[in-house]
Amino acid sequence: MPYTYDELSKMTVNELRKIADTIEHDDLKGHSTMHKDKLLPILCKVLGVDIAAHHRAALSNKGKIKAEIRQLKVERDQAIAAKDKEKLHAVRKRIHQLKKILRRAIV
Repeated sequence: MPYTYDELSKMTVNELRKIADTIEHDDLKGHSTMHKDKLLPILCKVLGVDIAAHHRAALSNKGKIKAEIRQLKVERDQAIAAKDKEKLHAVRKRIHQLKKILRRAIV
């Protein structure tokens, strides 16, 4: 039964170990003691599931957002030096919003 990365990543470590039990491969030796973060990539490799396609930002303006975050960090440092709490709060909030946009765009 072919699996996708999404299906495998949503499974518990016990479910992944049961799948690994059915597969004879040198990379899976000791799978019964592996944690999920180590077992999942090995299992994907053995099953031939592509994991590189996941974690790419689907934004066309990702570079602009990152540049704005860098500029806001400079403004944040200036607000800290000037002890301007209102400006600092506004800048930190905007940085948080932009980072949230970037995280949500990761597929």
